[in-house]
Amino acid sequence: IASIMNRVRDLKNKYRNEDNITDELNCTKISADTTDNSGTVNQIMMTTNNPEDWLCFLLRLEKKGIPQTDVSLLNRLIGRYSQAVTALPAEKHSQDESYARILVRFAELKALQDPEEARDQFHLARLNCKKFAFVHVAFAQFELSQGNVKKCKQLLQKAVECSAVPLEMLETALQNFHSQKKQLLSDEEK
Repeated sequence: IASIMNRVRDLKNKYRNEDNITDELNCTKISADTTDNSGTVNQIMMTTNNPEDWLCFLLRLEKKGIPQTDVSLLNRLIGRYSQAVTALPAEKHSQDESYARILVRFAELKALQDPEEARDQFHLARLNCKKFAFVHVAFAQFELSQGNVKKCKQLLQKAVECSAVPLEMLETALQNFHSQKKQLLSDEEK
């Protein structure tokens, strides 16, 4: 057993190092092609395929630039988030916070390209991960940014009704909404 455990540890260390190298290579590519399968993505899918590993990979990829100003990065990110959503079955991961964060961030990135597709993604996130308050607040923030004040309020109220947690986050978002602030949650409140 000790020999097997040592071998597993060696393999994990090996793949961690390869992940970092592959990640750096992927992020420096100029191509907007998001269909390529890097070693990192394949490694995640072949071994753990869990939301935590996907989220960690995706957040590292995001740190390579600013998606709002870099169309190439935005396209790569949307492609990778799409792969993650496809690879992670909702029925298995709907109670996982990392999975919920992946769904929300995917919708936020889609909002930069196509608000209607983003709305569909937010709806999917809310449907699958309704216990997390941040999912509801993100969707409400999107609707507020689109000028849909009534829909924003409705989403926040429904979140309270379905007992999303933490309740304090929803209460703060509602207070900010009633104060007519443009941001439902400040960075500190998030």
